[in-house]
Amino acid sequence: MSTPGVHPARIAFDDWGWRYADRDAWAVRGVDLVVEPGERVAIVGPSGAGKSTLLRAVAAVLPDEPDPEDDTAAAAQGTVLVDGAAPESVRGRVGLVMQDPEAHTVMSRVGDDVAFGCENTGVPRGETWERVRSALDVVGLDLALDRSTTMLSGGQRQRLALAGVLAMRPGALVLDEPCANLDPAGVTQVHDAVEALLADTGATLLVVEHRIGTWLDLVDRLVLLEPGGGVVADGPPAEVLAAHGAALTAAGVWVPGAEPARGSARTPARTPGRAGEMPGSAATPTRAFRPLESAPGRAGEIPASADAPARAFRPLAEGGPQDEGAPREAPDAALLVAERLGTARGKRQRVGSGIDLRVRAGRVLAITGPNGVGKSTLGLTLAGLLRPADGTLRATEALSTTTATTAPHAWSSRELAARIGTVFQDPEHQFVARTVREELAAGPRALGMPDTDQRVDELLDAFGLRHLADANPFTLSGGEARRLAIGTVVATRPPVIVLDEPTSGQDRATWQAVVDRLGALADAGTAVVAVTHDRDLVRALDADELVLSATGATSATGATGATSATSATSATTAPTATAPTRPRSEVPR
Repeated sequence: MSTPGVHPARIAFDDWGWRYADRDAWAVRGVDLVVEPGERVAIVGPSGAGKSTLLRAVAAVLPDEPDPEDDTAAAAQGTVLVDGAAPESVRGRVGLVMQDPEAHTVMSRVGDDVAFGCENTGVPRGETWERVRSALDVVGLDLALDRSTTMLSGGQRQRLALAGVLAMRPGALVLDEPCANLDPAGVTQVHDAVEALLADTGATLLVVEHRIGTWLDLVDRLVLLEPGGGVVADGPPAEVLAAHGAALTAAGVWVPGAEPARGSARTPARTPGRAGEMPGSAATPTRAFRPLESAPGRAGEIPASADAPARAFRPLAEGGPQDEGAPREAPDAALLVAERLGTARGKRQRVGSGIDLRVRAGRVLAITGPNGVGKSTLGLTLAGLLRPADGTLRATEALSTTTATTAPHAWSSRELAARIGTVFQDPEHQFVARTVREELAAGPRALGMPDTDQRVDELLDAFGLRHLADANPFTLSGGEARRLAIGTVVATRPPVIVLDEPTSGQDRATWQAVVDRLGALADAGTAVVAVTHDRDLVRALDADELVLSATGATSATGATGATSATSATSATTAPTATAPTRPRSEVPR
């Protein structure tokens, strides 16, 4: 039975399209789609197909205002209606969870953040706090209501955002890759939370997810979007998968049962090279990919529109430009050594302790574990961006070379950039330029590297960003922004690269391009550290694995040989602090 007072929303697109400001190509165009009240629809398609744009239109949060008199302004065509009205006039009817959980965090305390939407839609105070507690319980966040939101991990923030939407009890639940940064347990909790809400309220559901297997049991329809175009396929999931399976795969959709094999992104035979160098010799084939210029005629493939390149990929013909980078160390040579390492978020919140590990040249170390146990904090510490809380983290002579200290956190920004590259969980935090091309060039130019233009052109192709070279980095989709962030780090070719959720937001084709590029870098001698929940990435890169948990740190070894992470028997990571929930009257307001 539906919750009283909740009325499922009807959503209708009629020849709708949107072009972002300062863009020549339309993000999405010619969409004709009707979602009846209570229907549950999954929208799929390649990265950059306009899926997130579609959801933002429903929630009335698209940036900029169209101006027919200004060619550089945003532009719209057709109509999008919620219950027959413009979305901006019925904002309380739609609850949106976006790709970036930080975009939702508006208050400093957990309880206040979840209550924010209810308070803005006029829900009575007493009922608001009942909804807040219920929503937090449903998404599995056992946190004090006055817990600081700044102390939450990315996965916890994602569940916090969902809790805020659940508390509003909207007529339409609109989810943009809600599971992108979650561990397997978190994915299950979010799935079950959404299922419970739909069963309770009968709300309409629109969900975007590259890995559609998570939602197949909940949705009635599967809609496939074409880049720069409209709807290509629409129907019951089983029928769409059966009739358009090849097209879905070509479009980059993660069709269930298409998992990569262990080590598929690594080349067994390694040849000498330079740290951070992208290989180009026949003996070490490159794993970099660039979009095909055209790919017509292949069975089941979706044709590319005139405004966007095909999302098929092929290996680059040649490796990146050669320069005088640091010579590659022998395979497995230690570059960073942690002994009894303790990590902390700020001065007060200890996250991990007793961690022993080695980051080795030419190897991939995956840091895994549930949300909230300190994976990102450990990654930032290894990257020299956070000071160890205790224990030691030292760079070996092979990495520190001419620096006066072996402690990465004490290096200057220039010393650090030349040795350890970092990709943050939120890519926008590291963007500094006005265009994608300028962003890729910023690092190499700051370090005085030669052949910057050639290097940038190669990376634009390798990461499928050529058509976005002049776009503002802050207008990219989540998947595009993450590929750009990885490209900016690869551009400077440091001996060590630390990445936080590097494959989040990627479709199947761009995922392969990213993972194969990381595999090629490791094959050439780069040490790669990936904080990740992506089991496919761990398997494809044949990564050694350090598993963090609330009770300890354990190591697992990939099939390629020696372990690159060890933990003492007493190694622990402190569990996320949990305080008893205060009564409503005691929550500071």
